[in-house]
Amino acid sequence: MSELHKELRRPGIQQRVFSYAKASPTELVRSKLSTSEIQHRALTYVPDDLLRNIPENENVYSLFQGFQATIPEAEDENNDEHRKNKHRRLGSRTQKLLEHGNQAPNEPPALAKLRRDRDKAGHRLEMMAVRKNMCAAEIREIDNKISNLNSMRKIILDRLGDIEQDEVQAEQHLLELDNKIEETAEDLEEAPATLGNAVTPSTEVDPEDRASDHDVQENQEMNESFMSASIYEKLLSPRGSRRHKPTRRKSIPIRHEHFEPGSNLRELQAHNDMITALDFDAPFGTMVTSALDDTVRVWDLNAGRCMGLLEGHHASVRCLQVEDNIVATGSMDASIRLWDLSKAEYSPRENRFIKSDDDAEEADVEEERPPSQPSSMQECPLFSLEAHVDEVTALHFRGDHLVSGSADKTLRQWDLVKGRCVQTLDVLWAAAQASATMNSNDGQWRATGRLPDASADFVGALQCFDAALACGTADGMVRLWDLRSGQVHRSLVGHTGPVTCLQFDDVHLVTGSLDRSVRIWDLRTGSIYDAYAYDNPVTSLMFDPRRIVAAAGENVVKIYDKTDGRHWDCGAGLTAEEDGQQAATVERVAIKDGYLTEGRKDGTVGVWTC
Repeated sequence: MSELHKELRRPGIQQRVFSYAKASPTELVRSKLSTSEIQHRALTYVPDDLLRNIPENENVYSLFQGFQATIPEAEDENNDEHRKNKHRRLGSRTQKLLEHGNQAPNEPPALAKLRRDRDKAGHRLEMMAVRKNMCAAEIREIDNKISNLNSMRKIILDRLGDIEQDEVQAEQHLLELDNKIEETAEDLEEAPATLGNAVTPSTEVDPEDRASDHDVQENQEMNESFMSASIYEKLLSPRGSRRHKPTRRKSIPIRHEHFEPGSNLRELQAHNDMITALDFDAPFGTMVTSALDDTVRVWDLNAGRCMGLLEGHHASVRCLQVEDNIVATGSMDASIRLWDLSKAEYSPRENRFIKSDDDAEEADVEEERPPSQPSSMQECPLFSLEAHVDEVTALHFRGDHLVSGSADKTLRQWDLVKGRCVQTLDVLWAAAQASATMNSNDGQWRATGRLPDASADFVGALQCFDAALACGTADGMVRLWDLRSGQVHRSLVGHTGPVTCLQFDDVHLVTGSLDRSVRIWDLRTGSIYDAYAYDNPVTSLMFDPRRIVAAAGENVVKIYDKTDGRHWDCGAGLTAEEDGQQAATVERVAIKDGYLTEGRKDGTVGVWTC
């Protein structure tokens, strides 16, 4: 005992005894067992509840013996060929055992075979039902995903529209800053001269000098009045009025490219009578329309709002062209007028999208009657070109030159810098000259082989590029002119009715006629490249790099996709038939980069994607 007391007095022993006293029995057991042994004991432990429900072992066969009876093993397991086909043979033998197990003892083999076939067919039908339900579930899941993606696409599309709207406002603000910078720079340049005149000492002027100055001033006033009475009007002095920079858009709108082809973007009740001409500068840009109600209206396609009226013609406008901010209009009063839209006083509406019911009702009321804002376009007229003696039916300008065609059977070339006519081309005389030069009947004026159409224009359409001019006339001929010599270079024969519209690019020339056909010509050879026809006369056409759109006397726009050769229709006529309504006939079309505008007989203008 004394030795035990001595051992217990040692500090190490006392510390261990104290630690044991603090430890629980579980900790004591864990300290004696390894980690692997603890895990093994935890896995092999079975609760008493489970042990209480164990069934009695009355079967004489073990689980392994039952498995052997269900899927018997092959006798020769050492055969390599058997090992390769092991699973297949096991499956067939198992199937045979199952079939013999289900067969009745005294059942004929033929009946048993039929029963087995029936069971197989039933099982196959059940599997097909399972697969069908699985496919239906997958389709529903895909539909939900598509619906969510369409919702997200719509949100992003609206966001893209807001970004393009902000982009337009930013460009407008940038242009205003540029104009202010130019004005400030001019004021600073004029300031020293103004100060010099202000500090000049005043001297007494003799009465004779005063009289001479008065005579000079009267002569200047007479000269000014004489020049202002000229048909070309007075040219603006460089310092007389400050000219703003053209508001040509630097950014390209792309929102319309993400709509489905044939989607209606906007519909405007632009006029109260038939649309005679329309054109626009860029998608969601500025559009100009004219009609038989003797009005010319300027539209903001982004907001769907009328910016104002171009007033000055004394009759209806038959043709027009929009290029950047410059607009040229040809009228039944035999005059051509040019306008600068950059001088218009117009502030686009901030909220482009209608967000409330009250705003929607106001917009509907506003669209019922075409708005008139003549005051906003008072500064837009530039000058007038007057030399034709009959209505102007076609015009086209590029750069500083404009070419016009009139019912007086002449074509005129104009210099827009000097504001005067520089060349007059007599169509009948030029056709006779071309016929005499080529010793053929291709260039001469010829009958169209049909009754004369009083509504057909003598000059139906024209387009110029540099010194080249293409002109379509009422005899069905398309003549290619050289403006340097004033002679017909080539005549394209093919149409049997008056040519109403044409357009060309680097390689092809596309023409439309009252003979219901559209012809595509190869400018390199002068031969027909392609042709197709509609059920009614073609009154207007235009093309972009992919599509040719035409107005062919129907309530839809006829579209020909040059890429895949597909013809399809776009317009209000498709939806009107579904709603039981009747849409008006399309008279004029214009397209740029898949952005389509069409003018109808009732004065409505539709905007579409294609």
